Amino acid sequence: MAASVQNRWVVRGGTFVLWAAVAASLAWWGLKLAAPSGPSASVAPQVRTAGPADPAAVARLLGAGPQTPAAAPVASLNSRFSLVGVVAGRSHGGAALIAVDGKPPRPFRVGSAVDEGLLLQSVEGRRAVLASSAGGPAVLTLEMPPVRRQ
Repeated sequence: MAASVQNRWVVRGGTFVLWAAVAASLAWWGLKLAAPSGPSASVAPQVRTAGPADPAAVARLLGAGPQTPAAAPVASLNSRFSLVGVVAGRSHGGAALIAVDGKPPRPFRVGSAVDEGLLLQSVEGRRAVLASSAGGPAVLTLEMPPVRRQ
């Protein structure tokens, strides 16, 4: 009688394994047939990347006039640089719109190179500080002219 009970459990276990394999096979084929077919199934989605920033558009955004030249900086050691706009962040971040050698102004982030040997060290309010290194002393401080009230 013990052999009969044991045979029953072997048959039940084998039947369970067989039906589990059938169910897994049906699930796999169901997913395979339900998936979209053709070339679109293997094509990766396209990711859009932002193009380079237009310096003229950034200048207009920061308040530069369309044809008016930028005013000379107040405390300038070198007349090659002109500060047109500033976007200052709370965590010592930000950007400045600086014209170099009379060219159209370009945006520079804090820490980026403005010219050979000079980088934008910090921005605050209406001022930008240029230095030779991130932790070094200020070489040049550019200030925007005061706002004219109309």
